[in-house]
Amino acid sequence: MIGRLTGLIAEKNPPQIVLDLNGVGYELDVPMSTFYNLPASGERVTLLTHFAVREDGHFLYGFLTEAERFAFRQLLKVSGIGARTALSVLSGLSVNDLAAAVAQQELGRLIKVPGIGKKTAERLLLELKGKLADAVGGVSLHSAVDDAKQDISNALLALGYNEKEAAAAMKQLPADIGTSDGIRAALKLLSKV
Repeated sequence: MIGRLTGLIAEKNPPQIVLDLNGVGYELDVPMSTFYNLPASGERVTLLTHFAVREDGHFLYGFLTEAERFAFRQLLKVSGIGARTALSVLSGLSVNDLAAAVAQQELGRLIKVPGIGKKTAERLLLELKGKLADAVGGVSLHSAVDDAKQDISNALLALGYNEKEAAAAMKQLPADIGTSDGIRAALKLLSKV
């Protein structure tokens, strides 16, 4: 198993790079989150890797952070999710955004990722629940819920409700509601008043 590679960046063709290790060029597919943070061609870089052997070939995937590699591996464990889709998810969402979307069960955030439909997003939310937040270390359910509540309150204020009305609606919402569901629920509550 190849766990890490250190070498010079020989080529950069998104989403693939070629890493030169003493004259041997390794092709790696990387998520765009990693690609955008790579140094220029000819410079040295260390990438954590995931090595996959399939009947149609051997494939290397590279990541700048352990959190990205961990999230990639968790995505691969979801039924129906392959490496291309996992890279697409990590290219469309940061690991922290993915963890927050899963913690808040926000379907809308995942559907915005190219190649992710409603059924796939629902499966991701179900199968990743509780698996990303602690391991990623940057997002806890508690902070995600606090962020969602702040977003809901800001949305209500932006829609013209005063702080008292927004606070009254917020008190009636479930504690762990996601942003989009919370805004809809709050608007329904406020429309009854």
